[in-house]
Amino acid sequence: MSLAEPPETPALMQFGPALGSSDPSPDEGLVEDLPVVDKKAVEQLTEGLISYYLPDLQRSKLALQELTQNQVVLLDTLEQEISKFKECNSILDINALFTEAKHYRNKLVNIRKEMIMLHEKTSKLKTRALKLQQKRKSEELEREQQREKELEREKQLKAKPAKRT
Repeated sequence: MSLAEPPETPALMQFGPALGSSDPSPDEGLVEDLPVVDKKAVEQLTEGLISYYLPDLQRSKLALQELTQNQVVLLDTLEQEISKFKECNSILDINALFTEAKHYRNKLVNIRKEMIMLHEKTSKLKTRALKLQQKRKSEELEREQQREKELEREKQLKAKPAKRT
């Protein structure tokens, strides 16, 4: 036996001769070459295989279920944290909104003060304008009266012809 050839074991011999280079295709005569298998042996092998792998598979299933439950818990926690974060952001937005509202309120208060001041100034200007108008009218009236007096005086100063009696 050389190192290049695998040793033939009794288990391999029961399934037929090893394939060589001179053998026909592996598919030819396959059904004829298969040994007859006992159903009881197949059942026992199946039960043995199941009993060997089933506990590991069940433990794996339980571990996967636990991981899935943990994942659900983590997702719920993550959603709660996200909602808290959004709430904090909305509070910050509300604070910014209140700050902006305060700023505009101060602007409105200043505008109102300016309007009140302008109203007072215009009221003072109107009263001053009325006083000036009244003063002008009284001065014009005085001038007119002065002119009338002068005209009257001139009439009186003119020489009048004497009346014959």
